[in-house]
Amino acid sequence: MSKLAWLLLASLLLPPVMAMSGEQVDLLITGGTVVTIDDQWNVFENGFVAIRDAKIVAIGDNASKNLRDFQAAETIDARNKVVLPGLINTHTHLPMVLFRGLADDLKLNEWLYKHIFPAESKFVTREFVAVGTRLGLAEMIRGGTTTCCDMYYFEDAIAEETNRAGLRAVLGQTVIDFPAPDYKTWSEGLAAVEAFAEKWKPNELIHPAIAPHAAYTVSTEHLTEAASLAEKLDLPIVIHLAEARTETDYTLKHYRQRPVEYLEQIGLLSPRVIGAHVINVNHQELHILQRREVGICHCPQSNMKIAAGVAPVPQMLAAGLRVGLGTDGAASNNDLDMWQEIDTVAKLHKLHNGDATAVSARQALQMATLGGARALHLEEKIGSLEVGKMADLIILELDAPHLVPRYDIYSLLVYSAKASDVVDTIVNGKILMRNRQLKTLNLQQVIAEARQIAARIRKPLASAAE
Repeated sequence: MSKLAWLLLASLLLPPVMAMSGEQVDLLITGGTVVTIDDQWNVFENGFVAIRDAKIVAIGDNASKNLRDFQAAETIDARNKVVLPGLINTHTHLPMVLFRGLADDLKLNEWLYKHIFPAESKFVTREFVAVGTRLGLAEMIRGGTTTCCDMYYFEDAIAEETNRAGLRAVLGQTVIDFPAPDYKTWSEGLAAVEAFAEKWKPNELIHPAIAPHAAYTVSTEHLTEAASLAEKLDLPIVIHLAEARTETDYTLKHYRQRPVEYLEQIGLLSPRVIGAHVINVNHQELHILQRREVGICHCPQSNMKIAAGVAPVPQMLAAGLRVGLGTDGAASNNDLDMWQEIDTVAKLHKLHNGDATAVSARQALQMATLGGARALHLEEKIGSLEVGKMADLIILELDAPHLVPRYDIYSLLVYSAKASDVVDTIVNGKILMRNRQLKTLNLQQVIAEARQIAARIRKPLASAAE
């Protein structure tokens, strides 16, 4: 056999050299500006991220690594794009997207007791929750949210839809002292939490939690029972905390203590707790929250819309508290757009404090990523792009007019970027959206189902108005 024939035979029988020597990865993202949000605030202008088995296995600048050393099953070219950690929505009520715009421009107690609680009693079913969850998930994936913390009813249905869509989530089954849409008694609610935890704790995406609604809707006895169950089952506790002056007035009247002081006194506060809003707090209460390592979910737009107040976020950040950003439910926001929250948190506290340095662009972006992970006590897994962390990341396009020119990447992302700039969303190494096309949800079907539910809600409202 000739030398040429031998070479041809060898090329057919032997694998390519790169395949023999290259490190096998599932996904390789190359060429983008990689914003890590790590402790060193590393930014790789011509960077890469390598993903295998749902985790980041390598990250850096293309110049520091020969990308031919990787053998990737799939590659994403991120040139002229930004790669950064997925956004973390630390407080929401996903199915409430179906109440979007139902009752606006009302005071908190009127909005809650005269409109939302009655609407929930009348319309919320397992089907309602499933349809609303799918709509909320579609909105979040399209906007680059990769993790959320939810508390609502029929939380098992929310877990099923969230797991199917591929998002990461802390999901709190709500327990409350009056009959809820899913469980009519406190004991039924606690039994549901146990079943919910047993079913979902083994899941890698779903973190089950117990969610006593608030100090003004759950008695002392029941709050202590919830805390004991969380300890027994090793669950997070999700609760509305110091969310308005009305809550403070309630606890002062009934317990002669402010909300944080009261929950501390009954033994509820611990690193398990994820407190939503945390607006009406003083310096002493901030010290308690810091000592107990309570996660704090700041929802600036919802708080502004209901005029609930302004949380002392600059003081929280200065004290090293675990502060993340949330949207709240879309019935009081009225969307699940974390980019609006990022922009708002930076501007609101500048205005409120009369200080243009109160919350910087870096701090705002960190609150939506690593800060959110810290609030959920998941910072060892998510929140920044680092080797060993889960591969939850997003890619933004930089071609839109509002993103040109670019001088400072943090300023650009915080004050100029929009949800519509997100082109790719990846969770646990799985692509949930590619080139703005959802991969795990049928958007047209999701919207059609949501409109059907809305028509059912609109009909009795129209009849009552006649």
